Amino acid sequence: MSLSSMTGFGRAAGRHGRLRWNWEAKSVNARSLDVRIRVASGYDRLEIPARKSVVEILGRGSISLILTIEVEREETKLKINQQFVKQVLELQKELEGRVSPEPPRIETLLNVKGATEICESETSDAVIAGIDAKILSSLNDALSDLRRSRSEEGDRLEMIIEDQLSSLENLRLKAHVSDGGRVERIRDRISVQLSELVETPSVLSEERLAQEVAILAMKADVREEIDRIAAHCEAMRELLVQSEPVGRRLDFLCQELIREANTLCSKSTTEELTKIGLAAKFAIDQIREQAQNVE
Repeated sequence: MSLSSMTGFGRAAGRHGRLRWNWEAKSVNARSLDVRIRVASGYDRLEIPARKSVVEILGRGSISLILTIEVEREETKLKINQQFVKQVLELQKELEGRVSPEPPRIETLLNVKGATEICESETSDAVIAGIDAKILSSLNDALSDLRRSRSEEGDRLEMIIEDQLSSLENLRLKAHVSDGGRVERIRDRISVQLSELVETPSVLSEERLAQEVAILAMKADVREEIDRIAAHCEAMRELLVQSEPVGRRLDFLCQELIREANTLCSKSTTEELTKIGLAAKFAIDQIREQAQNVE
């Protein structure tokens, strides 16, 4: 399984009757999982289940969820206020002799304020629950889209890490070869320095010279650092094929690698080994830069 980035974007939309909704899910780097949700007015009840969905699907990153709702205007429907019309007709009887006995025409009644009223549709709790379920189902689609986006970005990060890791392993081999002639180089350097300081090279016995060479060679020994770099590289390659979030562990290994590279540079007795150490530090920095975006 490839790495997953913490950067991505997902979207999903849905519809139920006159109601339309749209989810947008954005994700950026974060040390842990941070979820921020903004829903349309009147839909605050969806925040808790939405947050739960994020926690179940994503392990790390700063997640921003936005739910927008649109409601299409419903055609106005009128209905007769039967009770009101009945009262009007009864009033006509009470005013018999003072008003026309002719029954009022329908258009006259409709023009009387209160004779008609707008028929508003009612939504039951069961219908609302069904709509909420559909909206949350769309959220899962948006989060799946976000997950796919993060996975695609993770593939690109993995390629960069793999390239830099290969460069680091090659540098480690060069450092191993360069360290091979360490004792001879130190012995030659001491001999040259003695020749420059004294007229008679035999002032320092062969035994004493060997002791000095041994002491300096031990101080300049970088075999442990080279071996630890190899072990950390192997551990990093094992992490790259894990099916779980490995970003924090990759970052930790980068810290250990940079420590070994710094020690290698400080122990270096040759220009070649110093250059190798500096190149290794650059490769590790490149790996760490990408690892900090890994889930």
